[in-house]
Amino acid sequence: MSKLMNERLKKYLEAEEAILNGQSYTIGNRTLTRANLATVERIIENLLAAGATTDDEDTASRGSMKRVVFFD
Repeated sequence: MSKLMNERLKKYLEAEEAILNGQSYTIGNRTLTRANLATVERIIENLLAAGATTDDEDTASRGSMKRVVFFD
């Protein structure tokens, strides 16, 4: 798979982790969110479906695969 696609997947997984660790904040009575978790999860799913992986190229060439399952 494309190294660029794998790098993109890694960045989206990092973004998901940041969101889950609290990327919203409150000013007065307004709560603001810096990123949309649903959008990030959808893009991660699309990248995985297209064959992106977080494995290094050497491991990926041996047929190794990782799967991420999201629960609501």
